[in-house]
Amino acid sequence: MEGYWELVGSKEGFSLLVRAILNFFHVIFDNIFNFLLFLTIFLSFTYLIISLYVLFSRKENRTDYRFDDKKAPFATIQIPTYNELAAIQCAKKCLNFDYPKDRYEIIIGDDSKDKSVSQKIDEFAKGEELVKVTRRGDNIGYKAGNLNHMLKYSKGEVIVIFDSDFTPEEDFLKRIVAPFVYDKSIPAVQARWRSVNAKQNIISLLGSTIIAVCHKIMLAFIFKKKKFGFLCGSAEAVRKDLLVKMGGWKTGSLTEDIEYSLRLLKEGHKVVYLEDLECDGEVPYRPKDLYKQQMRWAYGVVASFKEHGKGITFNKRLTSGDKLCAYLDLSGYMISLLLMGLFMTGFVSFITHEPETIDVVKFFSELGRNVLLTSGLVFTAVIAQWKSKNARSVPKIIGSFFSYGLVVVYYVNKGIYKAIFKRPMQWYMLNKNANNIT
Repeated sequence: MEGYWELVGSKEGFSLLVRAILNFFHVIFDNIFNFLLFLTIFLSFTYLIISLYVLFSRKENRTDYRFDDKKAPFATIQIPTYNELAAIQCAKKCLNFDYPKDRYEIIIGDDSKDKSVSQKIDEFAKGEELVKVTRRGDNIGYKAGNLNHMLKYSKGEVIVIFDSDFTPEEDFLKRIVAPFVYDKSIPAVQARWRSVNAKQNIISLLGSTIIAVCHKIMLAFIFKKKKFGFLCGSAEAVRKDLLVKMGGWKTGSLTEDIEYSLRLLKEGHKVVYLEDLECDGEVPYRPKDLYKQQMRWAYGVVASFKEHGKGITFNKRLTSGDKLCAYLDLSGYMISLLLMGLFMTGFVSFITHEPETIDVVKFFSELGRNVLLTSGLVFTAVIAQWKSKNARSVPKIIGSFFSYGLVVVYYVNKGIYKAIFKRPMQWYMLNKNANNIT
């Protein structure tokens, strides 16, 4: 025993003790790394299989809802805005709808602090009989608070919502309202987004790819298999009476669309996804804007699932397939979390490994193998853009994922962390090309 303490007290003994501790941590983190790698590969292949299924499906979901002018319900178009002149352009597009003019109204919910923006919105509204402006005098509760305020002044049976940078086509209102006429039990309808500035630069390309994966792959798959979708915050329509009955939008939610979708699902109401109805909208074209947008979305989605996940999981109204498809909306953020975990555990495992000459060929071959096996989301992104008829940009898409995309992963994890630990998160306003159009 005395000899043992003498050994420990010596430099050689201390080195052996440190090495033993490092070996202990190496084994732990190496095992955690392998476990996370297995989960990531599983999710990666899940995404790949889903994207291939959607790609080789015989046809897209086509809607058979026919619109009858005589049965047109009164609709309210809501355009929430905050210091965005883009709202005027959106409203102008809405004025061109081929919907009976006496059967809809347009409300611009102006939360702007910039008086010059509010002045221009007022000048526009004065000359348009169908347009009115509502104001709260503050921005409490962010977009959800604005929507709830507009709801008080909305006469429509159906509420159609656009973010200010969206520019719907002439027949959009008829087509998104038609399902409500066809089936009175439908709670909400979501149209597909199309990125109007996808080719502006590599950032907008990455942003549009994220949108394409959501709309061209995930929402399309969920609706094909289980006939429900999720609201996405714009180019969407909801039944007013049900929205009021459900308590309106959750004030302060950073993704009021997902939160309301989950509430509806828990009560047995399923959102209709119109895969063949598209609406143009912008995606961020500056790195900082994309990072903050994705961080906010991650925060909002995770916070919503934290609140409603238990109610979804143990809901007797929903089948196992319904529940699995519901959680697919969360799976992209799970991949981001796993990738961050792989980086951290892999780094610790590497630095705690016993010193030895690095086999460069083996190191890079294993690294390449792991990257390939966990890149299902990248392949899904390529397929999504292929379906968006943007195949020529595939090299840039892959490059964006392994450059700016890695920074996006960091910000997404930051949003997840804040949501899990209930840290505050702000609503960041993004730069939009349409704000420069007067």
